[in-house]
Order: sequence, then structure tokens, then C-alpha cells
Amino acid sequence: MTTATVRYFAGARAAAGVSEETVGFPAGSTVADALSELSGRHGEALSRVLLASSFLLDGVAVRDRSVPLSDGTVLDVLPPFAGG
Repeated sequence: MTTATVRYFAGARAAAGVSEETVGFPAGSTVADALSELSGRHGEALSRVLLASSFLLDGVAVRDRSVPLSDGTVLDVLPPFAGG
């Protein structure tokens, strides 16, 4: 079992209904596996946000979603931000 802290920001927080949660994933799970689990856990609203989001794994940008999760990792979900 791999435990990860998932932190949601802005629209992702609104869609998930929480700002942070600790989630257990099977050993060997990847970022893609985590996103699938989070979509199932929080429903369609979060699924839509995840499609457009960027991710940080322990503070490092993730572009390859096949990256494996390590126990105790932190996954940040960063939806597109509007600003000026």
C-alpha cells in the first residue's frame, strides 16, 4: 500500500469538496492510477477539472503520468488559474 497526500487548489478544491486528503493506493500505482481513483471518489465535477489540471509530485511538475507514486508522497492538483 502506498499512501499519498493529495492537495487540491482553486477549482479542484471546489470540485473535490476538500482541500486535502490522504489516500491509500495499491503498491506500484502511478500518477494516472491516482487520478483515476480520485475521479471515481469525487465524481464528474472533479474528473472534468483533472482533465485540464497540472500536477506536482513532491513539488516537481509531472508531465508523464506513468510516474510511480512513492509512499508518503504529496500530489498537488493545480487547475488552470485565471489572473491578471
